[in-house]
Amino acid sequence: MSGVWGWFGGQSAQKRKDTPKNAILGLRSQLEMLQKRERHLQNQMDEQEAIARKNVNSNKNAAKAALRRKKQHEHTLEQTTAQVATLEQQIYSIEAANINRETLAAMERAGEAMQQIHGKLNINKVDDTMEKLREQHALGEEIAQAITSAPIGEPIDETELDDELAELEQEQLDNQMLGTGTLPIQDRIQRLPAAGTTEIKGKQPVNSEEDDEEEELRKLQAEMAM
Repeated sequence: MSGVWGWFGGQSAQKRKDTPKNAILGLRSQLEMLQKRERHLQNQMDEQEAIARKNVNSNKNAAKAALRRKKQHEHTLEQTTAQVATLEQQIYSIEAANINRETLAAMERAGEAMQQIHGKLNINKVDDTMEKLREQHALGEEIAQAITSAPIGEPIDETELDDELAELEQEQLDNQMLGTGTLPIQDRIQRLPAAGTTEIKGKQPVNSEEDDEEEELRKLQAEMAM
């Protein structure tokens, strides 16, 4: 039974939905007929006016009759034009009302969808969630700062680095001086031979010659004693 009643209910809802559409279709059909009648009446008026002009001098009675028929057509045309305007206004009103109804129905569906999406959400839950997000963001910033700022390994003594750099600079300067044949004054002093330690070639010391003579004399004395 519920299925049958549901079917009838569905049919009724569909019928209510189609009512504006059917009304607009009926009004447009009637409007089209009235517009055709307007054109026909206008042609009849033009025709009677032509007859009146033709007989205005030769047959005044025929001319008056034509003008009388023209007036009747003109009166009917005015009524038809008023009916056309009324139908057009009705069509516009029904279309506007139907659009308003569809717009309202769409807004109601949107409201239901938003209510379903929000569900059990409330401002307190939103505030709690945002606070947790801010805390996690701050924690992430602290972790990133700790990772990037903490030195790895033993700290390097900057003084030792400066001393080593000075030695390298001095070594490079010495190499440049050797390459150009010019030595620093300190290096040239260190390279001079020590005083009294180098023998002069071509000269023998006097004490050395006397020792040799005495040695030869002792050898002769020994031979004579034998």
